[in-house]
Amino acid sequence: MNRREIIKQLSLLPLAGTVLPHEAMLNNSSSKSILSTLATEKGKENIYKAIGVDTIVNCRGTFTIIGGSIERPEVLEAMEAASGYFVQYDELAYGIGKRLAEITKAEWGMVSSGCAAGLKHVTAACVTGGNPEKLVRIPDLAGFEKTEVIIPRYSRNVYDHAVRNVGVKVIEVETPEELEKAINERTAMIYIMTGRNSESGQPLSLEVIAGIAKPKNIPILADAAAEDLTIPCVHLDKGATIVAYSGGKAICGPQCAGLLLGDKDLLMSAWQASSPHHGPGRDNKVGKEEMMGMLAAVEAWTTRDHKAEWNTWLSWLDEIAKKVTKIEGVSSNVTEPSGLSNHAPVLHISWDPDKLNITGAELAEELARNKPRVAIGSRDRDGMTSVNVTPNQMKDEDVEVVANRIYGVLSQKRGPRKTDLAAAKADVSGHWEVEVNYFTSISNHALFLEQDGNWIQGTHKADFSMQDIVGMVENDVVKLSSRQRTSGDAISFLFSGKVEGDMFKGSIYLGEYLTAEFSAKRAKYDQERRPVVIPGGPPLAT
Repeated sequence: MNRREIIKQLSLLPLAGTVLPHEAMLNNSSSKSILSTLATEKGKENIYKAIGVDTIVNCRGTFTIIGGSIERPEVLEAMEAASGYFVQYDELAYGIGKRLAEITKAEWGMVSSGCAAGLKHVTAACVTGGNPEKLVRIPDLAGFEKTEVIIPRYSRNVYDHAVRNVGVKVIEVETPEELEKAINERTAMIYIMTGRNSESGQPLSLEVIAGIAKPKNIPILADAAAEDLTIPCVHLDKGATIVAYSGGKAICGPQCAGLLLGDKDLLMSAWQASSPHHGPGRDNKVGKEEMMGMLAAVEAWTTRDHKAEWNTWLSWLDEIAKKVTKIEGVSSNVTEPSGLSNHAPVLHISWDPDKLNITGAELAEELARNKPRVAIGSRDRDGMTSVNVTPNQMKDEDVEVVANRIYGVLSQKRGPRKTDLAAAKADVSGHWEVEVNYFTSISNHALFLEQDGNWIQGTHKADFSMQDIVGMVENDVVKLSSRQRTSGDAISFLFSGKVEGDMFKGSIYLGEYLTAEFSAKRAKYDQERRPVVIPGGPPLAT
């Protein structure tokens, strides 16, 4: 990692002790009731303002952390129509399963409380075979015949926690030969994430996997969460047993619903492992309103004019591009991906950061934190910086807002960007004992640091891992970055603190896992100093 990259990662960190913007805002929220706010002010965003929360213009796509997708009008109508009545849930699931089969041409369908919950239910079904005596013992699989799930290495991801939650042992494979050897009497299923690595022609494509697994009666679960729905489903045609989709992404159904399509018997077993039935899936409750809303979303998918939607998105991007490229030195281009996942055109707005004196990351941060708030992506490449706008979850009224916000920030006159760091007034070289205060626990970490002027490198020892750490010192402010990686998961530790003698303390930004506080002190060694004698040969006694 070079120094420019270090600065990019660390420069936006807050100083120790600063209050998160959303925390300050929430502390000043009005005590006005939600119902009274809605009664006196028109507009859907007012329900959020009633509790002091800002709405965000979504130019990023279907990210759960900002709300997923905009539910279709047909979905909202179906959910409202489903409320106020009582139905028997097994009868409801059967009726929906039959209707989904008719619409999608799959053998059967099921609605879960999100795609990840669906992965969990299918895994439980493959492990138990529909036997409730086994179901209620999950995650204790002692005595079970099926306890292993095979996952190609390319499919390891943060969402395979849903598979592991059942208690199975994950077996990773990289080649068809490894897959052949991995399959045994304990194999419950094979899980893959669809995408480039599973496409035809790849070493472990879905067709290759199916060719090996199907003769052995091993189910294949394909995770297509963010994909466009294909009818008939391309993945089922290629050999998948079950395909899982997110309701709150391309299909624009309820955010807390998922869609499972495929083998009827296996999906009936998965429904058995789902709420309202007791067992390991009881915590994944899906309401009758969401179930009918998801069905409505699938029905709407078959009647939506997808080409017209695409053309509308392109027209929005064109309008934004025409506005921002009026700035000298700013250029744009649109990419139109052909894959099924996150299928939307993207506008890329590029410039030389040394001429406009702002980077794409800095622009994205400015738009994210200040009103009206806009979520966009950014990247740096080949000496140019850029932001990108994804339009599939925007509304018509958002276009002017986005164009004006980007134009307004980029067109501001700025002095040259600061490239020289203030001299370091502290030396943090050495071994530091670190106490990390999470919300409800304390951990003891260690830092082993080397400092060269402003620059720091070394090792970060966390609870369960050791990884490289890099950072910088300006005056007495220290900023450090390390990243813990495991199969499918990653945790960023971004330390920001002030040095006071042999201590420094501050906050740790943990990305999606919020923040923690830390205090570090230099380690002191009190061991007795004595000579070390190395024997000249093997011992004569033990």
